[in-house]
Amino acid sequence: MTISGPVVMAVLFGALLHAGWNALIKSGRDKQLDTALIHSLGFFVALPVLLWTGLPAAASWPYIFTSTAIHLGYYIALAGAYRHGDLGLTYPVMRGSAPLLVAIGSVAFIGEHLSAVSWAGVAVVCAGVLTLGLSRSSLHAGGEAQRRQALRFAFGNAAIIALYTVVDGLGVRASGDALAYVAALFLFDGIPYLLLVMWQRGDQRGAAVRYMAGRWKLAAFGTLASMGSYAIALWAMTRAPVALVAALRETSVLFAAVIGTLLLREPFGWQRAAGTAVVVTGVMALRFG
Repeated sequence: MTISGPVVMAVLFGALLHAGWNALIKSGRDKQLDTALIHSLGFFVALPVLLWTGLPAAASWPYIFTSTAIHLGYYIALAGAYRHGDLGLTYPVMRGSAPLLVAIGSVAFIGEHLSAVSWAGVAVVCAGVLTLGLSRSSLHAGGEAQRRQALRFAFGNAAIIALYTVVDGLGVRASGDALAYVAALFLFDGIPYLLLVMWQRGDQRGAAVRYMAGRWKLAAFGTLASMGSYAIALWAMTRAPVALVAALRETSVLFAAVIGTLLLREPFGWQRAAGTAVVVTGVMALRFG
């Protein structure tokens, strides 16, 4: 399989949606609760979708349950990264480190074979994304200790992202219907994390419920963006190599950098501009590789 122009455009739109819901979490006062709320609301979106599409093929359910467990770790690391670091630091590191791991996993577990130009494209996208995230303009107001903690969460989450991407790449191809697979995944994947967060709050559960009650309308947009973004990505993985889709999806860092600068008042230095140019070069290699 190659990656066609329409698939590229669809994945880029999904990347914009992905950056949007991550910015929504970063803009909130309680990152953990916002993460839990956005993804637990997925149940109410996924249920009517499943009633319309029907269930995915039985062969895909082991992948759905495995991915659900992996996503629990993803949400924990995501909230931790955003608690300690700026969107412009943590988001690029999480997303930029994952594609190369996905490419290796897709060769080992899916049997995909990439051309030399495609491998170069994946590597260049990773390099550009990391340049965006590791620029000096990404220093956190809390200092170097905060930055190191944010990076620990971010790099750990990169490995988790790569793991669930390979699992879902296999699962969606076994499902027979990408939308049904995504809906089944979102039906379960946010609830365990919400229960974990509420258990951790202890005597503060009442305050947590009040916070979420005031945020649910805004969070619903994040839910739609999250589900739409991943549905596009998994649909694309049925029409193009998983590694190329995963790398192309990480152009979301470009949108995140713009959102972080314009809306969240985060700085944009020359290294982020250089990283942007490198990412675009990598995208071109992916498209024509």
